[in-house]
Amino acid sequence: MAYSVDFNLSPIMELELESLRGDDTAQDSMCQLIRVTGTGLESGSPETLEMEVLTTEGRDRLASHMSDVREQADERSEESMQTNLLVRTRWSAATLRVLSSMPSRSVGQQSRLEIISQCNIRSTQLRRYHRQTQDVSLSSRPSIRGYGIEADSEDVCEEETKRQELVNNLQSLSAGDRVRMLRATPLSLAEKTKLRKLVFSDKVGRSLLSSQVPCCSLLKRALYHILFGCLFIVSSLQLWQVALKRLGGRFGTGVLSYFLFIRTLLLFNVFLFLINGLFLVLPQAIHPPLHTPSSHRVTGLELFTGTGYLSNSVMFYGYYTNSTINTSCRPDEATAGTGCSTTSDPHMMAYNIPLAYFFTICITFFITGIVLVYSMSKSFGRSFRVFKSQGNLAIKVFCSWDFKVSKKMSVRLQSENITTQLKELLSEVKGGEEEKGRLSGMAVHLLAWSISLGSTFFCALGIHCFAKHMHLRRLENAEGEVSLVHEARLLALPGVVSCGNLLLPGLFNLVSWMENFNSPIVRLYVSIFRNLLLKVSILGVLCYHWLGKIAAEPQQHGLQCWESFVGQELYRFLLVDFIFTVLYTVFGEFIWKLFSQGVLRRRRKPVFDIARNVLELIYGQTLTWLGVLFTPLLPAVQILKLLLLFHMKKSSLLVNCQASRKPWRASQMSTLFISLLCFPSFLGATVSVTYTIWTIKPSSGCGPFRNLPFMFHSGKQWAQELKSTNPKLAWLNWVHSCLVENPLFLFLMAGVFLMVIYVQTQILDGQRKIISLLQEQIENEGKDKKFLITRLQAIHEKRQYPLSPSSRPQPQGSEV
Repeated sequence: MAYSVDFNLSPIMELELESLRGDDTAQDSMCQLIRVTGTGLESGSPETLEMEVLTTEGRDRLASHMSDVREQADERSEESMQTNLLVRTRWSAATLRVLSSMPSRSVGQQSRLEIISQCNIRSTQLRRYHRQTQDVSLSSRPSIRGYGIEADSEDVCEEETKRQELVNNLQSLSAGDRVRMLRATPLSLAEKTKLRKLVFSDKVGRSLLSSQVPCCSLLKRALYHILFGCLFIVSSLQLWQVALKRLGGRFGTGVLSYFLFIRTLLLFNVFLFLINGLFLVLPQAIHPPLHTPSSHRVTGLELFTGTGYLSNSVMFYGYYTNSTINTSCRPDEATAGTGCSTTSDPHMMAYNIPLAYFFTICITFFITGIVLVYSMSKSFGRSFRVFKSQGNLAIKVFCSWDFKVSKKMSVRLQSENITTQLKELLSEVKGGEEEKGRLSGMAVHLLAWSISLGSTFFCALGIHCFAKHMHLRRLENAEGEVSLVHEARLLALPGVVSCGNLLLPGLFNLVSWMENFNSPIVRLYVSIFRNLLLKVSILGVLCYHWLGKIAAEPQQHGLQCWESFVGQELYRFLLVDFIFTVLYTVFGEFIWKLFSQGVLRRRRKPVFDIARNVLELIYGQTLTWLGVLFTPLLPAVQILKLLLLFHMKKSSLLVNCQASRKPWRASQMSTLFISLLCFPSFLGATVSVTYTIWTIKPSSGCGPFRNLPFMFHSGKQWAQELKSTNPKLAWLNWVHSCLVENPLFLFLMAGVFLMVIYVQTQILDGQRKIISLLQEQIENEGKDKKFLITRLQAIHEKRQYPLSPSSRPQPQGSEV
């Protein structure tokens, strides 16, 4: 017994298509569904299909068949089953109707005819409004967005008729209202251009468009163009702006972060130079002391060693006096020990050199610490408030181009920059999917770290022994005549230290190549940490040698002014480090490029070593901070070094190097560099300078702190003088004793800095967790949408085919 069932669904489909009239996507989906259904129906009889009644044997066959289907279905995951249900060819008319009414589908899906109809009604309302209020000024006329009138879909006429009616209504308005209406119309640019031509096609419209533009609008446009040009000029005047764009676009954000770090260090040193120059160097240069002329023969090595005539200049600590400068002070009275008293005339302007020296150094370190903490917290915020790479990919592809760029050079730089950033994002996505290293690689890592730590330890030990040997040799030749060989021997210790800084990073790179890291950023972090251990070890040995041996026992080393000697040592270290950097750039990068391309026959150039170069910058800046107390003009030397280093490294990078084979995104490189500059570098220099000021006795024959037990007593002496001359200022003595002499204040300030850093990191960590939760919620919303569509389709199939699952239509290409 069979039932004849007619599957002629065209009237039903037509009704459902009529309900989905405004949604073009739904119409396309429904047309595909009709074609698929029609194809499946035509495979049977041309008119009807005969459905066989299920007998007992048919049920058995169906049960055995369904068991096989269940076994195959169990092998598939739930996600693949939902994906099959999400195929658009399987969506029913009811599902499509529900989807078309969703807010995400309805936004921007209005038909062009409906939009024109709505604009026509709004223009009519606007014209009626202007007829009632003729005296309303042009600036107070409302926009079409103020009218929320919706067109009835049942009364929609033909599109051309509506467009012509809209044109007629717009032509009756003023030129300003026409332009405002066209701007507010949610149509494409092509449709707006067509409507604009129709609206302003008549002579009256063209005359209105040309005559009714107010002078204030023209003036605003002119001012806007002038302001835009000024902003372009100001942006181009930023330090190395064009060069940084070029380097970032060609070599990526990792190399760009190195050059940005150079600019940051340059700004720090400019600040130090300005403060020291205004409050220390300039007053002492205006009132120079009477020093005996140097009897040393000028050989030219003084520029490298800091001895000779440079030792009796404003460059070093020993040149400065302990006098108080005022307007009646003569140069012969500003010598050491005499001073210029200001007690006779309290209204006379006086300048205390020891006090200015002490407070200038303290204030510069204090402000530098605040700026570093602020920069580090701001950099933390920028680096952790980043989205996932997948989201950044979409933003970079669709929203990264600046359409204001018109010059060929700017267009090329921007395209290179976007291309490099896309490569970095894709490599980050790919790198996140890579598997971790095997357990067998732990032995290789252990061997690599043993070699790195062992070489660092023996290098520091060798520098310590060589420093002791060189000072013994210097004591042997102290009573003899100063010769050229003796001056050149002063460069031996800086040369040995710079050789260690040059050779050991190459050994670390070889060890890193042996470890074979998959991720370039992991390799960079490991290299930075190993180079950091090397620099910290070397600086620790040198600080112990200078402050623990020479400053503690200057008479045993034959030094009358140990502060100037330490300043000269730091000056020599800074210059020799720059010389070795130049040699490495010329011979290490250029010669290696020629060797690899000429001898090894490799087409690729070497890759820029970010870890080595960044740690060299931090090493040089640490020397500068250590030497500010003993060499006030050392920041000027560092400024010249950074300027030359930037242009030299930029030229070497463009000629000798190329981008890495594995692009990577340096989203947290600037944060890492600022953190390393703050904690190991600035914190170590601050501890050393504080230890020198508070615990080491200054030299008795030179400098502004002569005849004082400690350097910070200059403030105490000044407070006592103020108390004796003016009893009303006695509270300054109490403030100095509580804030300066008491070390508890220093610990409190350090604790406040640490608390600020901790609170800022906790806030940023909370924001990062919130961002991750919101991203996860967005992903879950998408999964919920898929789940609801799947359930809606399943419910519809159950209602349409209640007999058996085998009677449901299968999608094309699916297996039963």
